[in-house]
Amino acid sequence: MTRTTTPRLRTWVLLLLAVTGALLGGAGPASAHAALTGSDPAQGVVVKQAPSQVALTFSEKVAMNDDSLRVLDPRGKPVQTGGPANLSGTMYAVKLKGGLGKGTYTVTYQVVSADSHPVSGAYTFSIGAPSQTVVSATGPVAGGGAVGGLYAFGRYASYAGFIVLVGGAAFVLACWQRGAGVRPLQRLVVGGWLTLTAATLWLLLLRGSYTTSGKVADVFDLGLLGQVLQTKTGAALVSRLLLLAAAALFIAVLFGAYTKREEGQEKRDLTFGLAIGGVVVAAGLATSWAMAEHASVGLQPAIAMPVDVVHLLAVAAWLGGLTALLVALYRAPAETPVEADAVRRFSRIAFGSVVALVATGTYQSWRQLGSWSAFTDTRYGQLLLVKIGLVALLVGIASVSRRWTARLTDGTGTDAAQSEKERVSVTEAGAAKAGAAKAAGEDAGSGDSRRAVQLARQQAAMAAARQKRLRDGDRNRFGLRRSVLAEAGVAVVLLAVTTWLTQTEPGRTELDAKAASSSSAGSATAPSNGALTLDMPFDTGGANGKGVVSVDLDPARVGGNEMHVYVQRPGGQAFDIPEVKVAFTLETKKIGPLPVTPEHITTGHWSASGVQIPMAGDWKVAVTVRTSDIDQVTVSKNAQIG
Repeated sequence: MTRTTTPRLRTWVLLLLAVTGALLGGAGPASAHAALTGSDPAQGVVVKQAPSQVALTFSEKVAMNDDSLRVLDPRGKPVQTGGPANLSGTMYAVKLKGGLGKGTYTVTYQVVSADSHPVSGAYTFSIGAPSQTVVSATGPVAGGGAVGGLYAFGRYASYAGFIVLVGGAAFVLACWQRGAGVRPLQRLVVGGWLTLTAATLWLLLLRGSYTTSGKVADVFDLGLLGQVLQTKTGAALVSRLLLLAAAALFIAVLFGAYTKREEGQEKRDLTFGLAIGGVVVAAGLATSWAMAEHASVGLQPAIAMPVDVVHLLAVAAWLGGLTALLVALYRAPAETPVEADAVRRFSRIAFGSVVALVATGTYQSWRQLGSWSAFTDTRYGQLLLVKIGLVALLVGIASVSRRWTARLTDGTGTDAAQSEKERVSVTEAGAAKAGAAKAAGEDAGSGDSRRAVQLARQQAAMAAARQKRLRDGDRNRFGLRRSVLAEAGVAVVLLAVTTWLTQTEPGRTELDAKAASSSSAGSATAPSNGALTLDMPFDTGGANGKGVVSVDLDPARVGGNEMHVYVQRPGGQAFDIPEVKVAFTLETKKIGPLPVTPEHITTGHWSASGVQIPMAGDWKVAVTVRTSDIDQVTVSKNAQIG
């Protein structure tokens, strides 16, 4: 029997290593949570005349500095003037120098999305005709390289530290108050606090380099650190450090003064105070993630942020409590085994956490996907299906654990006999220790102190081993330990998939990017019959504010033209909006804007006849889209007409 404990301890060590491996195995460059949905000039297009500016449209607002948007000529020299400017909503532009020659130009961008993830890329367009260029069209990889890997490690470590800190403390306070005096549980919770604190400092130092140069040498650049502190992410990390100081005080009281209190009203009052303070600190820590990441931007942020906080707390209570239960079952001293009532209380908390996770996860899934087809058409949706399957498997194993808990709580059959054996064993252990101490005193008096110490250790070890054998021989406790270990194994995979999801582009954004890509591939093209089609993604920022507006101009020549305007949702469905207006401007000749107000024909379709184009040239076609009384945006593209 004594040999069976060693493999179990090894299994526990391997489990911890597996958690680390699963987290690190998914670590890589962060996928951007904002996407480029439009550009002017469009990717790969050949324009006859040099544009006065380059404009980029993203799926959400982004943060830029003076070097975020660059335009390079065929020899690799920058041709932009000044820094980028926000034209409207999510559209940003940079002015170009005059007199640009023919050839292929490269546009590179590196920005930070509103949910804190870096976004980078590049594309080319040509003036007059394509040419050779010395510039790589792949562009920089934001969040990649050594700094990207280090930042990902810190990110995952912070999640793991939060789960262990909050879940472990909640298990001690709500399920097993005697565990406050158990050294392995103390080490677990303190280890979670140290991990989260170190990871937060780590992220704060790496943030500047991670979102800009990507160089390890810039990690300790105080100038970059000062810039980070002025951002939303920097403020969230600093607030997390302040909350961790309060968490340190909570831990000191929980594992210090609390363990010394005798049962009674005074201890119950302290328990209540610790519970209130712990919930406030834990919710504050969870908010430091919600306020800086994608819950704070996009659709319904006022609802999404509290939902995200509840989701994180439920994950911590479930998985962190599961970790604490494993430690209690495998590492608690034989004289203070975890009681069946403690396991039963945790089972109830875990069930409540699962209910909260299902509710909040359903809302988050709808917010990130937006359609049933996104489950299979996007990588985010596919990963979410895997996560749902793992949650279902975990709930099934948890039901087995609940049955073992019920049997352990009944205390019938062998369990009652086992309790008596443990009581006798504890008495024997005390007698053995007393005898060992007496022998040590006698031998010390005879001058053989070393032998006395060895004898005392041997007798104490034998007594502890006997207690552990009796405890582990309980069939119900053994079954519970195995089922909880199985739960933890599935939880390891679930945590890996969940953290992978946080690094994956949301389904809504991916579909928008695909729609924009297909639009840009066919935009500014003139078929053989002379018709011109311009596709422009838009985002007014309100409810149902995203979509694509298409302008068809036929025959796209000087004189009268037939114009049709189509408005579609990102998924391709036609939908009506209150107002659509079009204006034509020939900036090189200072003509325009020439306004056109098309008539509504049917759902998502407007038309105008006799649209006059006075002369040939590179015309700017601007479309104003209004989706509500207050939400509107103007998008534009240049096209050669005539």
